[in-house]
Amino acid sequence: MGTFVVTAALVMGGVAPVMLAQTAGQDVKDAGHATKDAAKDTGDGVAKGTKKVWHGTKKGTSKAYDKTKEGTEEGYDKTKSGTKKVVHKSANATSKTADKVSGKTETPKTETPQ
Repeated sequence: MGTFVVTAALVMGGVAPVMLAQTAGQDVKDAGHATKDAAKDTGDGVAKGTKKVWHGTKKGTSKAYDKTKEGTEEGYDKTKSGTKKVVHKSANATSKTADKVSGKTETPKTETPQ
C-alpha cells in the first residue's frame, strides 16, 4: 500500500502542474477575449454616441439657419418699408421746397447803361 500512495502522489504531482498550466493558459485566452469584447462594446458605444451628437448638431444647425433666414427676411421687409417712407417724405419735402423757391432763383435783369 505504501507504494500505491507514493505512486499516486507522483502521478498526481505530475498531472497537477499540467492541469494548472492548461487552466492558466485558458484563463489568459479568456481574458484576451474579454478584453477584445469590451473594446468592441466601447467602440460601438462611441459610434452610437457620435451619431447621436451629429444628428443633434445637424438638427440644431438647421433650426438656427431657419430662424436666421426668417429674421433676415423680416428685417429686409421692415427696411424696405422704412426706406419707402423716407423716400416718399424726402420727395414730398423736395417738391415743396422747389415750389417755394420757384421763381426766386431767377436773376433779375439789369439794364445796361447806354
